[in-house]
Amino acid sequence: MKASLGALLLICATTPALASNNSIGFQASTLADPSNDRPLEMVVWYPSATTTTPELIADNAVFIGAPAVRDAPPSIGKHPLVVLSHGFGGNWGNQAWLASALAHQGFIVAAVNHPGTTSKDRSAQAAAQLWQRPVDIRRAIDAVLAQPDQFGNVQPSRIAVVGHSLGGWTALEVAGARFDPARFAQDCKVHSQLAPCAVYQQMNPASTPAAQAQLAADLSDKRVSAIVSLDLGLSRGFTDQSLAAVSVPTLVIAAGVPSTELPAELESADLAKRLPPAATRYVEISDATHFSFMAVCKPGGEALIEESSPGDGMICRDGAGARPREVIQQQTTSLIVEFLARWSGEEL
Repeated sequence: MKASLGALLLICATTPALASNNSIGFQASTLADPSNDRPLEMVVWYPSATTTTPELIADNAVFIGAPAVRDAPPSIGKHPLVVLSHGFGGNWGNQAWLASALAHQGFIVAAVNHPGTTSKDRSAQAAAQLWQRPVDIRRAIDAVLAQPDQFGNVQPSRIAVVGHSLGGWTALEVAGARFDPARFAQDCKVHSQLAPCAVYQQMNPASTPAAQAQLAADLSDKRVSAIVSLDLGLSRGFTDQSLAAVSVPTLVIAAGVPSTELPAELESADLAKRLPPAATRYVEISDATHFSFMAVCKPGGEALIEESSPGDGMICRDGAGARPREVIQQQTTSLIVEFLARWSGEEL
């Protein structure tokens, strides 16, 4: 149970001043890799003036999807861009709720399936190339910027990255945080109970000196002007020096329900303390678990998970006495929208 929980732990209200769009479009594509080694599945949600009836996207037997119109024409004007990064073993559908909500608020939202660490691709070789995750984000930004007729025009000064769990680690890397494999290995000797230690060992991204160098390299993208982490993992491997030098405004959101395998005080709160205080906001949602940032489960969804993986139905649960997951996610969306509006100094 502990091993499966460790893997799952790294899976995967609106602002009154911001106008909400009634329709959004959705497109899916595969970004080719010139080397043919890492084709990248990408989806984009975006504002649209379409009147076509939407369909549910990322809807399945377990999770509730979000409505959008496939291949709808994009709205005119320039829009901020957000790129989403999922957690270990997850996929872009885990945060479809957030993509949809942000698109309704005027954002273009891209999300990718990171090869090797998705529910559809658990290649050990690709997973070991952990440093490729920030590169995936860069490729998604490039692709959206290059196709304004498909997704709409991006306001280049307003590009943000939002990541859940291992996706939060990815977002910090994009902002300029530097990972020290030796530091992380040493820390896991002290905090061996942490789920990120087990997941990191499973990925084995620092197996050679060359891999260690690539993992420790500067993987930042200077086009990104803000980042958000949702209950991230692996943050204890970031160097103090690199975190102190992060100039990108950062919103750190933590799950406040007590956890021995991913406690807020050792991950999100510890990260926030090491980032520049003037450009960092830390919020702990008391009734949220790590899984509260994944899609809402359908009635019977937990039972379906339990049938195939006993004990893992917990991904459908929030804290004891918690508000409905939909409400927790509305709060999360509001926090993100308000944060991005504040740091851009502009309204949508």
